Amino acid sequence: MLRQLPRRHDPNLVIGDNPADDAGVYRLSDTLALVESIDFFTPVVDDPITFGRIAVANALSDVYALGACPRTALNVVGFPIGAIPLDVLSLILAGGAEKAAEAGVTIVGGHTVDNPEPLYGLAVTGTLHPDRIVTARHARPGDVLVLTKPLGTGVITTAHKAGAAREADLEQAVQWMVTLNAEASAAMMETGVSAATDITGFGLLGHLLDLCTASGVSAEIHAPAVPLLPFARRYARAGHVPGGTRTNLEQLSDRVTFEDVDDDLRLLLADPQTSGGLLLSLPADRLESLRRAGGARMLTVPIGSVAPFGRPQIRVLGH
Repeated sequence: MLRQLPRRHDPNLVIGDNPADDAGVYRLSDTLALVESIDFFTPVVDDPITFGRIAVANALSDVYALGACPRTALNVVGFPIGAIPLDVLSLILAGGAEKAAEAGVTIVGGHTVDNPEPLYGLAVTGTLHPDRIVTARHARPGDVLVLTKPLGTGVITTAHKAGAAREADLEQAVQWMVTLNAEASAAMMETGVSAATDITGFGLLGHLLDLCTASGVSAEIHAPAVPLLPFARRYARAGHVPGGTRTNLEQLSDRVTFEDVDDDLRLLLADPQTSGGLLLSLPADRLESLRRAGGARMLTVPIGSVAPFGRPQIRVLGH
């Protein structure tokens, strides 16, 4: 449907509405480009301050995935005025402001609408040099694929909504969700990667497929190497699976094959992530450099490799 909308050609629009791209990029000069993105969602945890922190960390990830520096942001808010005390909204915004400050981002305003349930996120503006953009379009055969956060936040937040999640398990998931992708972004820029994207609602396999399609390549994933939150399999096995997970798997069915991969792991590879990590494609000889450049709050786990284009486009191996 969106493809039918009229488009205005602008030679300064470097990155626009390609589904594989994480944000828009607009060239202002030969040395400066603006990066623009927006993301918001309903609460995934009960504590309003924590929800605000998670929402902001999530909204900044698209900018970090391009290798850009987020600068300013606008709050995007939906709130059931009169149904929930406004003090709750104040706490959500306070949590968001705290996380934005950690990222060095200035919130310059925003907009609120009356909505049946809370929504919160940011419209983010960042900057970068137009010649240093990292996109999802340049993964190369022979590259290694690296994931910087474990999977499983979708199943644990679903279990939490059902009252079935242990507090310690939820807390560990929250710690990853509130972690900015700033260190991972800085490490990839220092190392030099071929391509990158962040892992959010389409799960690891969905975002990997976008990267492969944009780059004209295929990929092979070694499923046992994919980092998972330690309790994620238990919750998936118990049926605490977001509705979007099975939708993701259905949409991948004709382009992804699984070999000796159990059902729990298949679900987790398609688990919608909130504030997930970055998926990086880089030459294998740069992996050690990435590890040295990475901070304490990022993983540098090789999970597979890039191959020349073929069918299936993604092979997931369980051995």
